[in-house]
Amino acid sequence: MAEAALKSSGRLHASALSVAKRLMDLSLAAGLLLATAPVLALAAAAILLSSGTPVIHRRRVVGLLGKEFDAFKLRTMVPDADEQLARDPALRASFERNYKLERDPRVTRIGGVLRKWSIDELPQLVNVLRGEMSLIGPRMVSPGELSKYREVASDLLRARPGLSGVWQVSGRQRIEYRQRVTMDIEYLRSWSLSKDIGIALLTPWAILNAKGAK
Repeated sequence: MAEAALKSSGRLHASALSVAKRLMDLSLAAGLLLATAPVLALAAAAILLSSGTPVIHRRRVVGLLGKEFDAFKLRTMVPDADEQLARDPALRASFERNYKLERDPRVTRIGGVLRKWSIDELPQLVNVLRGEMSLIGPRMVSPGELSKYREVASDLLRARPGLSGVWQVSGRQRIEYRQRVTMDIEYLRSWSLSKDIGIALLTPWAILNAKGAK
C-alpha cells in the first residue's frame, strides 16, 4: 500500500516537473523570439542578398518518442549543399563519422558568422513553441544518425531535443562525438529542472565565448 502511494507520488512529481519545464519553454521561447526578431530579420536579409533563397533550412530530425519533424535553421551553407555532399564520397564519409565537418567547405561567409554566434539556430524557437523541441535537452539527431546511439537510443527518445544542452555549454564542437552521446545520456538519466536552469544560465556565456562553434 505504502509502496503504491510512493510510486503514485513519484509520478505526480515527475508530471508536475514536466509541466513546469513546458511552461518555461513557452514563456522564454516567446520572449526570446520577440527580442531577437530584428536580428533574425537582418540575418535573413543578409542570406537573401548574398546567396539567394532559401533563407530557412529544414533539417529532418527525430523528436520525442521517435516522432520526426523539421527543425528550422537559417541557411548557412550554399543552396546545393546536400548535392555537394552526395557528389563527394570523401566528404560524405567524413561527415558520416561525426555528423559534422571540420572546416566545412559548403559554409558561406555569412553562414560562418551566423554559426559562430548561434544566430542560425534562432528559428528553432518556433520548434519550441510548437512543442517539437525544448529550450534545454539532448542534441537533435537525424533518423540516420539515431543508429549510432545503439542500445541507448531509447533514452534519447524520452525527451524533446534541445536548442541548448549540456554538450553545447561544455565546448560545443570541440567535444568528441562519443563523448557528446555520453553526456546527453547522462543528462537524460539524471534530469532535473534545476539542471535545466543551470544549463540555461550558462548558455549565453557559451555563445558569447564562441569556443567550439563551427
